[in-house]
Amino acid sequence: MKKALPIGVDDYRRLKENNYYAVDKTLLIEEFLQRQSIVTLITRPRRFGKTLNMSMLYYFFSNKEKENTYLFNNLKIT
Repeated sequence: MKKALPIGVDDYRRLKENNYYAVDKTLLIEEFLQRQSIVTLITRPRRFGKTLNMSMLYYFFSNKEKENTYLFNNLKIT
């Protein structure tokens, strides 16, 4: 069975739980940690995944870290 494309999906948890086709962008988290910037400005065109990436960052750094660890299993950030 083919995976569905996540058209219009802007929530990382929904993306992972519904097994949508996606590119692993979790190394973005490592890049943020290495830079140690106070502020990061993300400028990209419309429909480029900004909201989905922010959602991924939210679930990674949220206070409910233990509840969200399954979202990052078998990905580059682990």
